[in-house]
Amino acid sequence: MTEISMEKTAPAPDRVSRLQHAIDTVNRIILGKEQQVTLAFSCLLARGHLLIEDLPGVGKTTLAHALATVMGTRYQRIQFTSDLLPADILGMSIYRRDQKKFEFHPGPIFAELVLADEINRATPKSQSALLEAMAEGQVTIEGSTHILPQPFFVIATQNPLDLVGTFPLPNSQLDRFLLCISLGFPVPAVERELLVARDRAAVLHDTLPSMSPEDVIELNRDCQKIHAGNALLDYVQALLAETRNGRWFETGLSPRAGIALLQCCKAYAFLQDRDFVTPDDVKAVFPSLARHRLNVPQGLDKPVDEQIAALMDQVAVP
Repeated sequence: MTEISMEKTAPAPDRVSRLQHAIDTVNRIILGKEQQVTLAFSCLLARGHLLIEDLPGVGKTTLAHALATVMGTRYQRIQFTSDLLPADILGMSIYRRDQKKFEFHPGPIFAELVLADEINRATPKSQSALLEAMAEGQVTIEGSTHILPQPFFVIATQNPLDLVGTFPLPNSQLDRFLLCISLGFPVPAVERELLVARDRAAVLHDTLPSMSPEDVIELNRDCQKIHAGNALLDYVQALLAETRNGRWFETGLSPRAGIALLQCCKAYAFLQDRDFVTPDDVKAVFPSLARHRLNVPQGLDKPVDEQIAALMDQVAVP
């Protein structure tokens, strides 16, 4: 990032420098995916949760590991399988005979960054164990509420639904993810570099944290100070209204999705070293926010990404 203003409301330069170092580190691990990495950091700085959807083997889990490593947070990986139970995620109470009482043993959800690997291989019952945690930062078990650590981020990877052994995520679960990104295959030049370069797992193993949990919390606050003018808000509302008119999708984006869009655009603008949001920020974020929340009407044989692009072309930019 460029030089940071030393105004009273400006974020600490050293904190911003550590953030930029973290982004650069992830880009050295995940080659040729700078835009996806920027969106991933935007999601995390907006206090959202990230869904990475793509074919096996393109770097979904590596990206999640890299984000966890550079953020310096406590990290837990949960491998979602068809026999996974909610208690395997949340934890359980075990009876202590010597104390004649039950003692709660927290599950892997009690970490600052949780990787839900191949989330759609688990049954809906197990998937639903994440709902309260992702929405409210807490879990309720046997009538007792347990607060999760802060910051709390869930990064989930998902295989395409046409692969064997997958269960579709319900809309209520999908809506808990602020963004959904896809990595795709690398371009030939990047793939050649991957073939001859050091193994990504080895690079990741030697990577050190660039930030701390306290940095993440403060950066969350810094992003909330980014300004969004009235014309920008008009543009966001116009996009939301266009998704709801029935022309493009079965149902439109909710007000909660609109709030999430604005929060993520502020984080994206922050990463561009600006203190205000522009329509280009909205254009960069909107497809990843909308693609997992919207469904193309039955009988219309068009990909959802194509519909989103066409919709954005119809809305005037201020």
